[in-house]
Amino acid sequence: MLATGVFAGGINTIVGSGTLVTFPVLLAVGYGPVTANVSNTVGLVPGSVSGAVGYRAELAGQRRRVLVLGVAAVLGGITGAVLLLSLPSSAFEAIVPVLIAIALVLVVLQPRLSRAVAAQRERTPPHGGPLLWIGTYLTGIYGGYFGAAQGVILLALEGIAIPEDLQRLNALKNVLAALVNGVAALIFIAVAHVAWLPAVLLAVGSTAGGQLGAKLGRRLSPAVLRGVIVVVGLAAIAKLVG
Repeated sequence: MLATGVFAGGINTIVGSGTLVTFPVLLAVGYGPVTANVSNTVGLVPGSVSGAVGYRAELAGQRRRVLVLGVAAVLGGITGAVLLLSLPSSAFEAIVPVLIAIALVLVVLQPRLSRAVAAQRERTPPHGGPLLWIGTYLTGIYGGYFGAAQGVILLALEGIAIPEDLQRLNALKNVLAALVNGVAALIFIAVAHVAWLPAVLLAVGSTAGGQLGAKLGRRLSPAVLRGVIVVVGLAAIAKLVG
């Protein structure tokens, strides 16, 4: 679990989709889907914060974006967490395989999305505008509810709406993901059942992974990591529907 946390923290910082690694492991060791999701969210928050800190140099000059889009991220995270706790566990068990499948498609398509983003960048305004705010809120709902490939979705939206270097957008993505996961984790800690042993192990591992991911993210191609994510995600779907 500790090693999985390191791996997921690095993936989340570089690409996103660390949940597709940690969630199946939590299922494999015997936790139910809702408890696994809650514990996973709590455990990966320190990794999200660690990755954001690691990318702090790229955040220079983005304070307004962080404040404006951060409100959308927090509201979305609250909404998603409330939905997770309000809906019956059977609904989550039915929805999660679909969410993982969608996330895997996004992971596979990420290179194509990145090329499309690059083509659009020069024709967009310097700030995202209301459509990006709404998109961030909706992504926050998804992130608070489940969150796999949340980072991929945020990067795609930011890249289309903001004319910036992708490394700076990745820094912004890490902050927004940390806000979504953080507010959802606070709600889960207050009112839900958290499996604390795996959550703590994930927290320690993901914190280290976030720092490693920030150092490697500027140089490392995510192609191999993307392949691992797809394999693990398919295994998770097979376990959930089997």
